Formats: sequence, structure tokens, C-alpha cells
Amino acid sequence: MTRPQSYNDLLKEALAFIEGHASFLVVSHVQPDGDAISSTSVVAWLLSKLGKTAVLVNESLLPSRLSFLHRFEEIHSLKAAKLEGTYDAIIAVDCADYRRIGEAASLFASGAALLNIDHHPTNDGFGTLNIIRPEAAATVEILYDLLEAADITPDLDCATAIYTGLLTDTGGFRYSNTSPRVMEIAANLLAIGVSGSRLADHLLEKMTIGKLKLLQTALSRLTFSDNLEIGWLYMTKDDLRECGAVPDDLEGIVNYALNVDGVEVGILFKETESGQVKASLRSAGKADVAAIAQSFGGGGHVRAAGCTLDGPISAASALLVEAARKALV
Repeated sequence: MTRPQSYNDLLKEALAFIEGHASFLVVSHVQPDGDAISSTSVVAWLLSKLGKTAVLVNESLLPSRLSFLHRFEEIHSLKAAKLEGTYDAIIAVDCADYRRIGEAASLFASGAALLNIDHHPTNDGFGTLNIIRPEAAATVEILYDLLEAADITPDLDCATAIYTGLLTDTGGFRYSNTSPRVMEIAANLLAIGVSGSRLADHLLEKMTIGKLKLLQTALSRLTFSDNLEIGWLYMTKDDLRECGAVPDDLEGIVNYALNVDGVEVGILFKETESGQVKASLRSAGKADVAAIAQSFGGGGHVRAAGCTLDGPISAASALLVEAARKALV
């Protein structure tokens, strides 16, 4: 019987994978968040450090609030411009499953070698080589370990990207995934010169006027189950345009449902242009929202997950709220 590979062995294999190729396509998940773009930035920095070249791609438009990150301006958005050609060596970061790569997968050559680096427990191991570490708070935590395995010390650009990914995926070091290792890494990054307070203010405190209007709209629709254990909000496909907001402005709105005292599951329903409904789920700990999301073809973490349902919003919300109710029984 073959023994499972240790985490350190996988990190060494990942470095060997990188050494085995000269150029790479680096992709992250659709509708990227702080960890996805930060991970892309860190991988780009590491590849350059090792003398490799990289093309950075995401299917979606990029969140402008992350434009300070290293090589952000080099990340191609397929929503803005199509790329031609295919690539033989791929590094996918923060993609919980292959579908989350989206249209960027069209750039993969047939039989391409794929390094899959992720922290979602629902990851289906779609890579040629997979480093999946569910206990990691963010994909950038794994990338920090990869730098250590390579005996490479991050500079300020790289350190800022790693800190950004940790900060956003731990909710400002408030969520239950804020482990001693997370705090150790954060301390090391602060010692390099990262301005933690400035990043926290920019990423967690400030909001655009579009987001404020979006939040006002969402809160006016906040609904609770009879026992107050489930709270949900919804946004229509017209809300972003009418509020002068962008998709990134939806980030964090689901927490307003969860943060009400007594609520165990918070859900944000977002209507897409195609008429489908994307749901973001958050749990206070009593329910496994990853299991709920998986039952609808989605995935994620025990306390944070997502899935897509057929519309309209009224029908989608009724289905998911009922699933959450059963999970809480």
C-alpha cells in the first residue's frame, strides 16, 4: 500500500514542477477575491525569482481595490480582452474545483501539466499535481510555505501580497481559521515592512459610494426564518447598475445577515445576467455550509461556501433556505 505523500514532499514536488518548465499560465477562480489575486501575485513573483516567465489570467473583471498588488496590471481579464494560443504548463491557485477556472481553461493545451494549489476542502484534485491543504486559512499561506521550502525570503511586494490574502480570507484575523501559523506568518511579514494598518483600512474599512448604496438596498431586503436562525438578502441583476456599483462591491455583504445575534446561517443571493442565482453562504459554526453548497453542485469551506441555482430568486432562495433549515435540525 502506497503511503500518502507528506505536505513537505508535495511542496518539493511543486518546486520540481516549476523547475521543469520555462513558462507558465497562472489562473485563479472566477470573480476573484483577495486571496485569489494575491496568490496570483505571489506565484508571479516566485516564478520571476526562479527565472521563469508567466502569463497571468482570470476570466472576470478584476477588483480595483487590489490594484496595489505586485503585477496586478499584468493580469489579463478575459471579460475585457481575449487571449490567443494555449499553454502547456499551468498553475491554478485558489480554485476549489475545475469549473471555478471558468473560460481561462480554454487556454490550456491538450494534455497540459497542471499544478493545483488550494485550501478548499471540497477541491476535487483536478491537477496533475495537487497541493490541497484545508487547514490553511488561505492559499497564500500554502505559497508562503512554498517559499520557505525553496529557501526564498519574500521582499516587500511579495510580503504585501501574502499579507493581503491572509487578511481578507480571515476577515481581518477574526474568523476561526486564524490559526497560530497565520499569526506567525503575519508577524514575519510585518517584520519585513508590510503596513498592516494601512491594508486593513483600505481593504476592510473603506467602501465606495456604490457599495454603500448596494448595502442599503440589500439591508432593506434582509429576511429571517421564523426562529431567526437563518438570515438572507438578495441582489437583482439591475442593482449594481442602479447603485453605480461593481461586482467586487458585493464582497462582505453576506456577513450582515450572519452577524445578527442568533443567526446560524447567512446567505446572499445574487441574480446573474443569465437568470441564474449565485448564493454565498456563511455559518456561525452550527451548520456545514460546504455540505449544503455541495448538494447544489457548489463547494467551499465549513463556514463559507457558495453554489449556483436556477432562477428566479424567489424559488432559489426557498430551496436553499429549506436546505439550511434541515442542516440546523
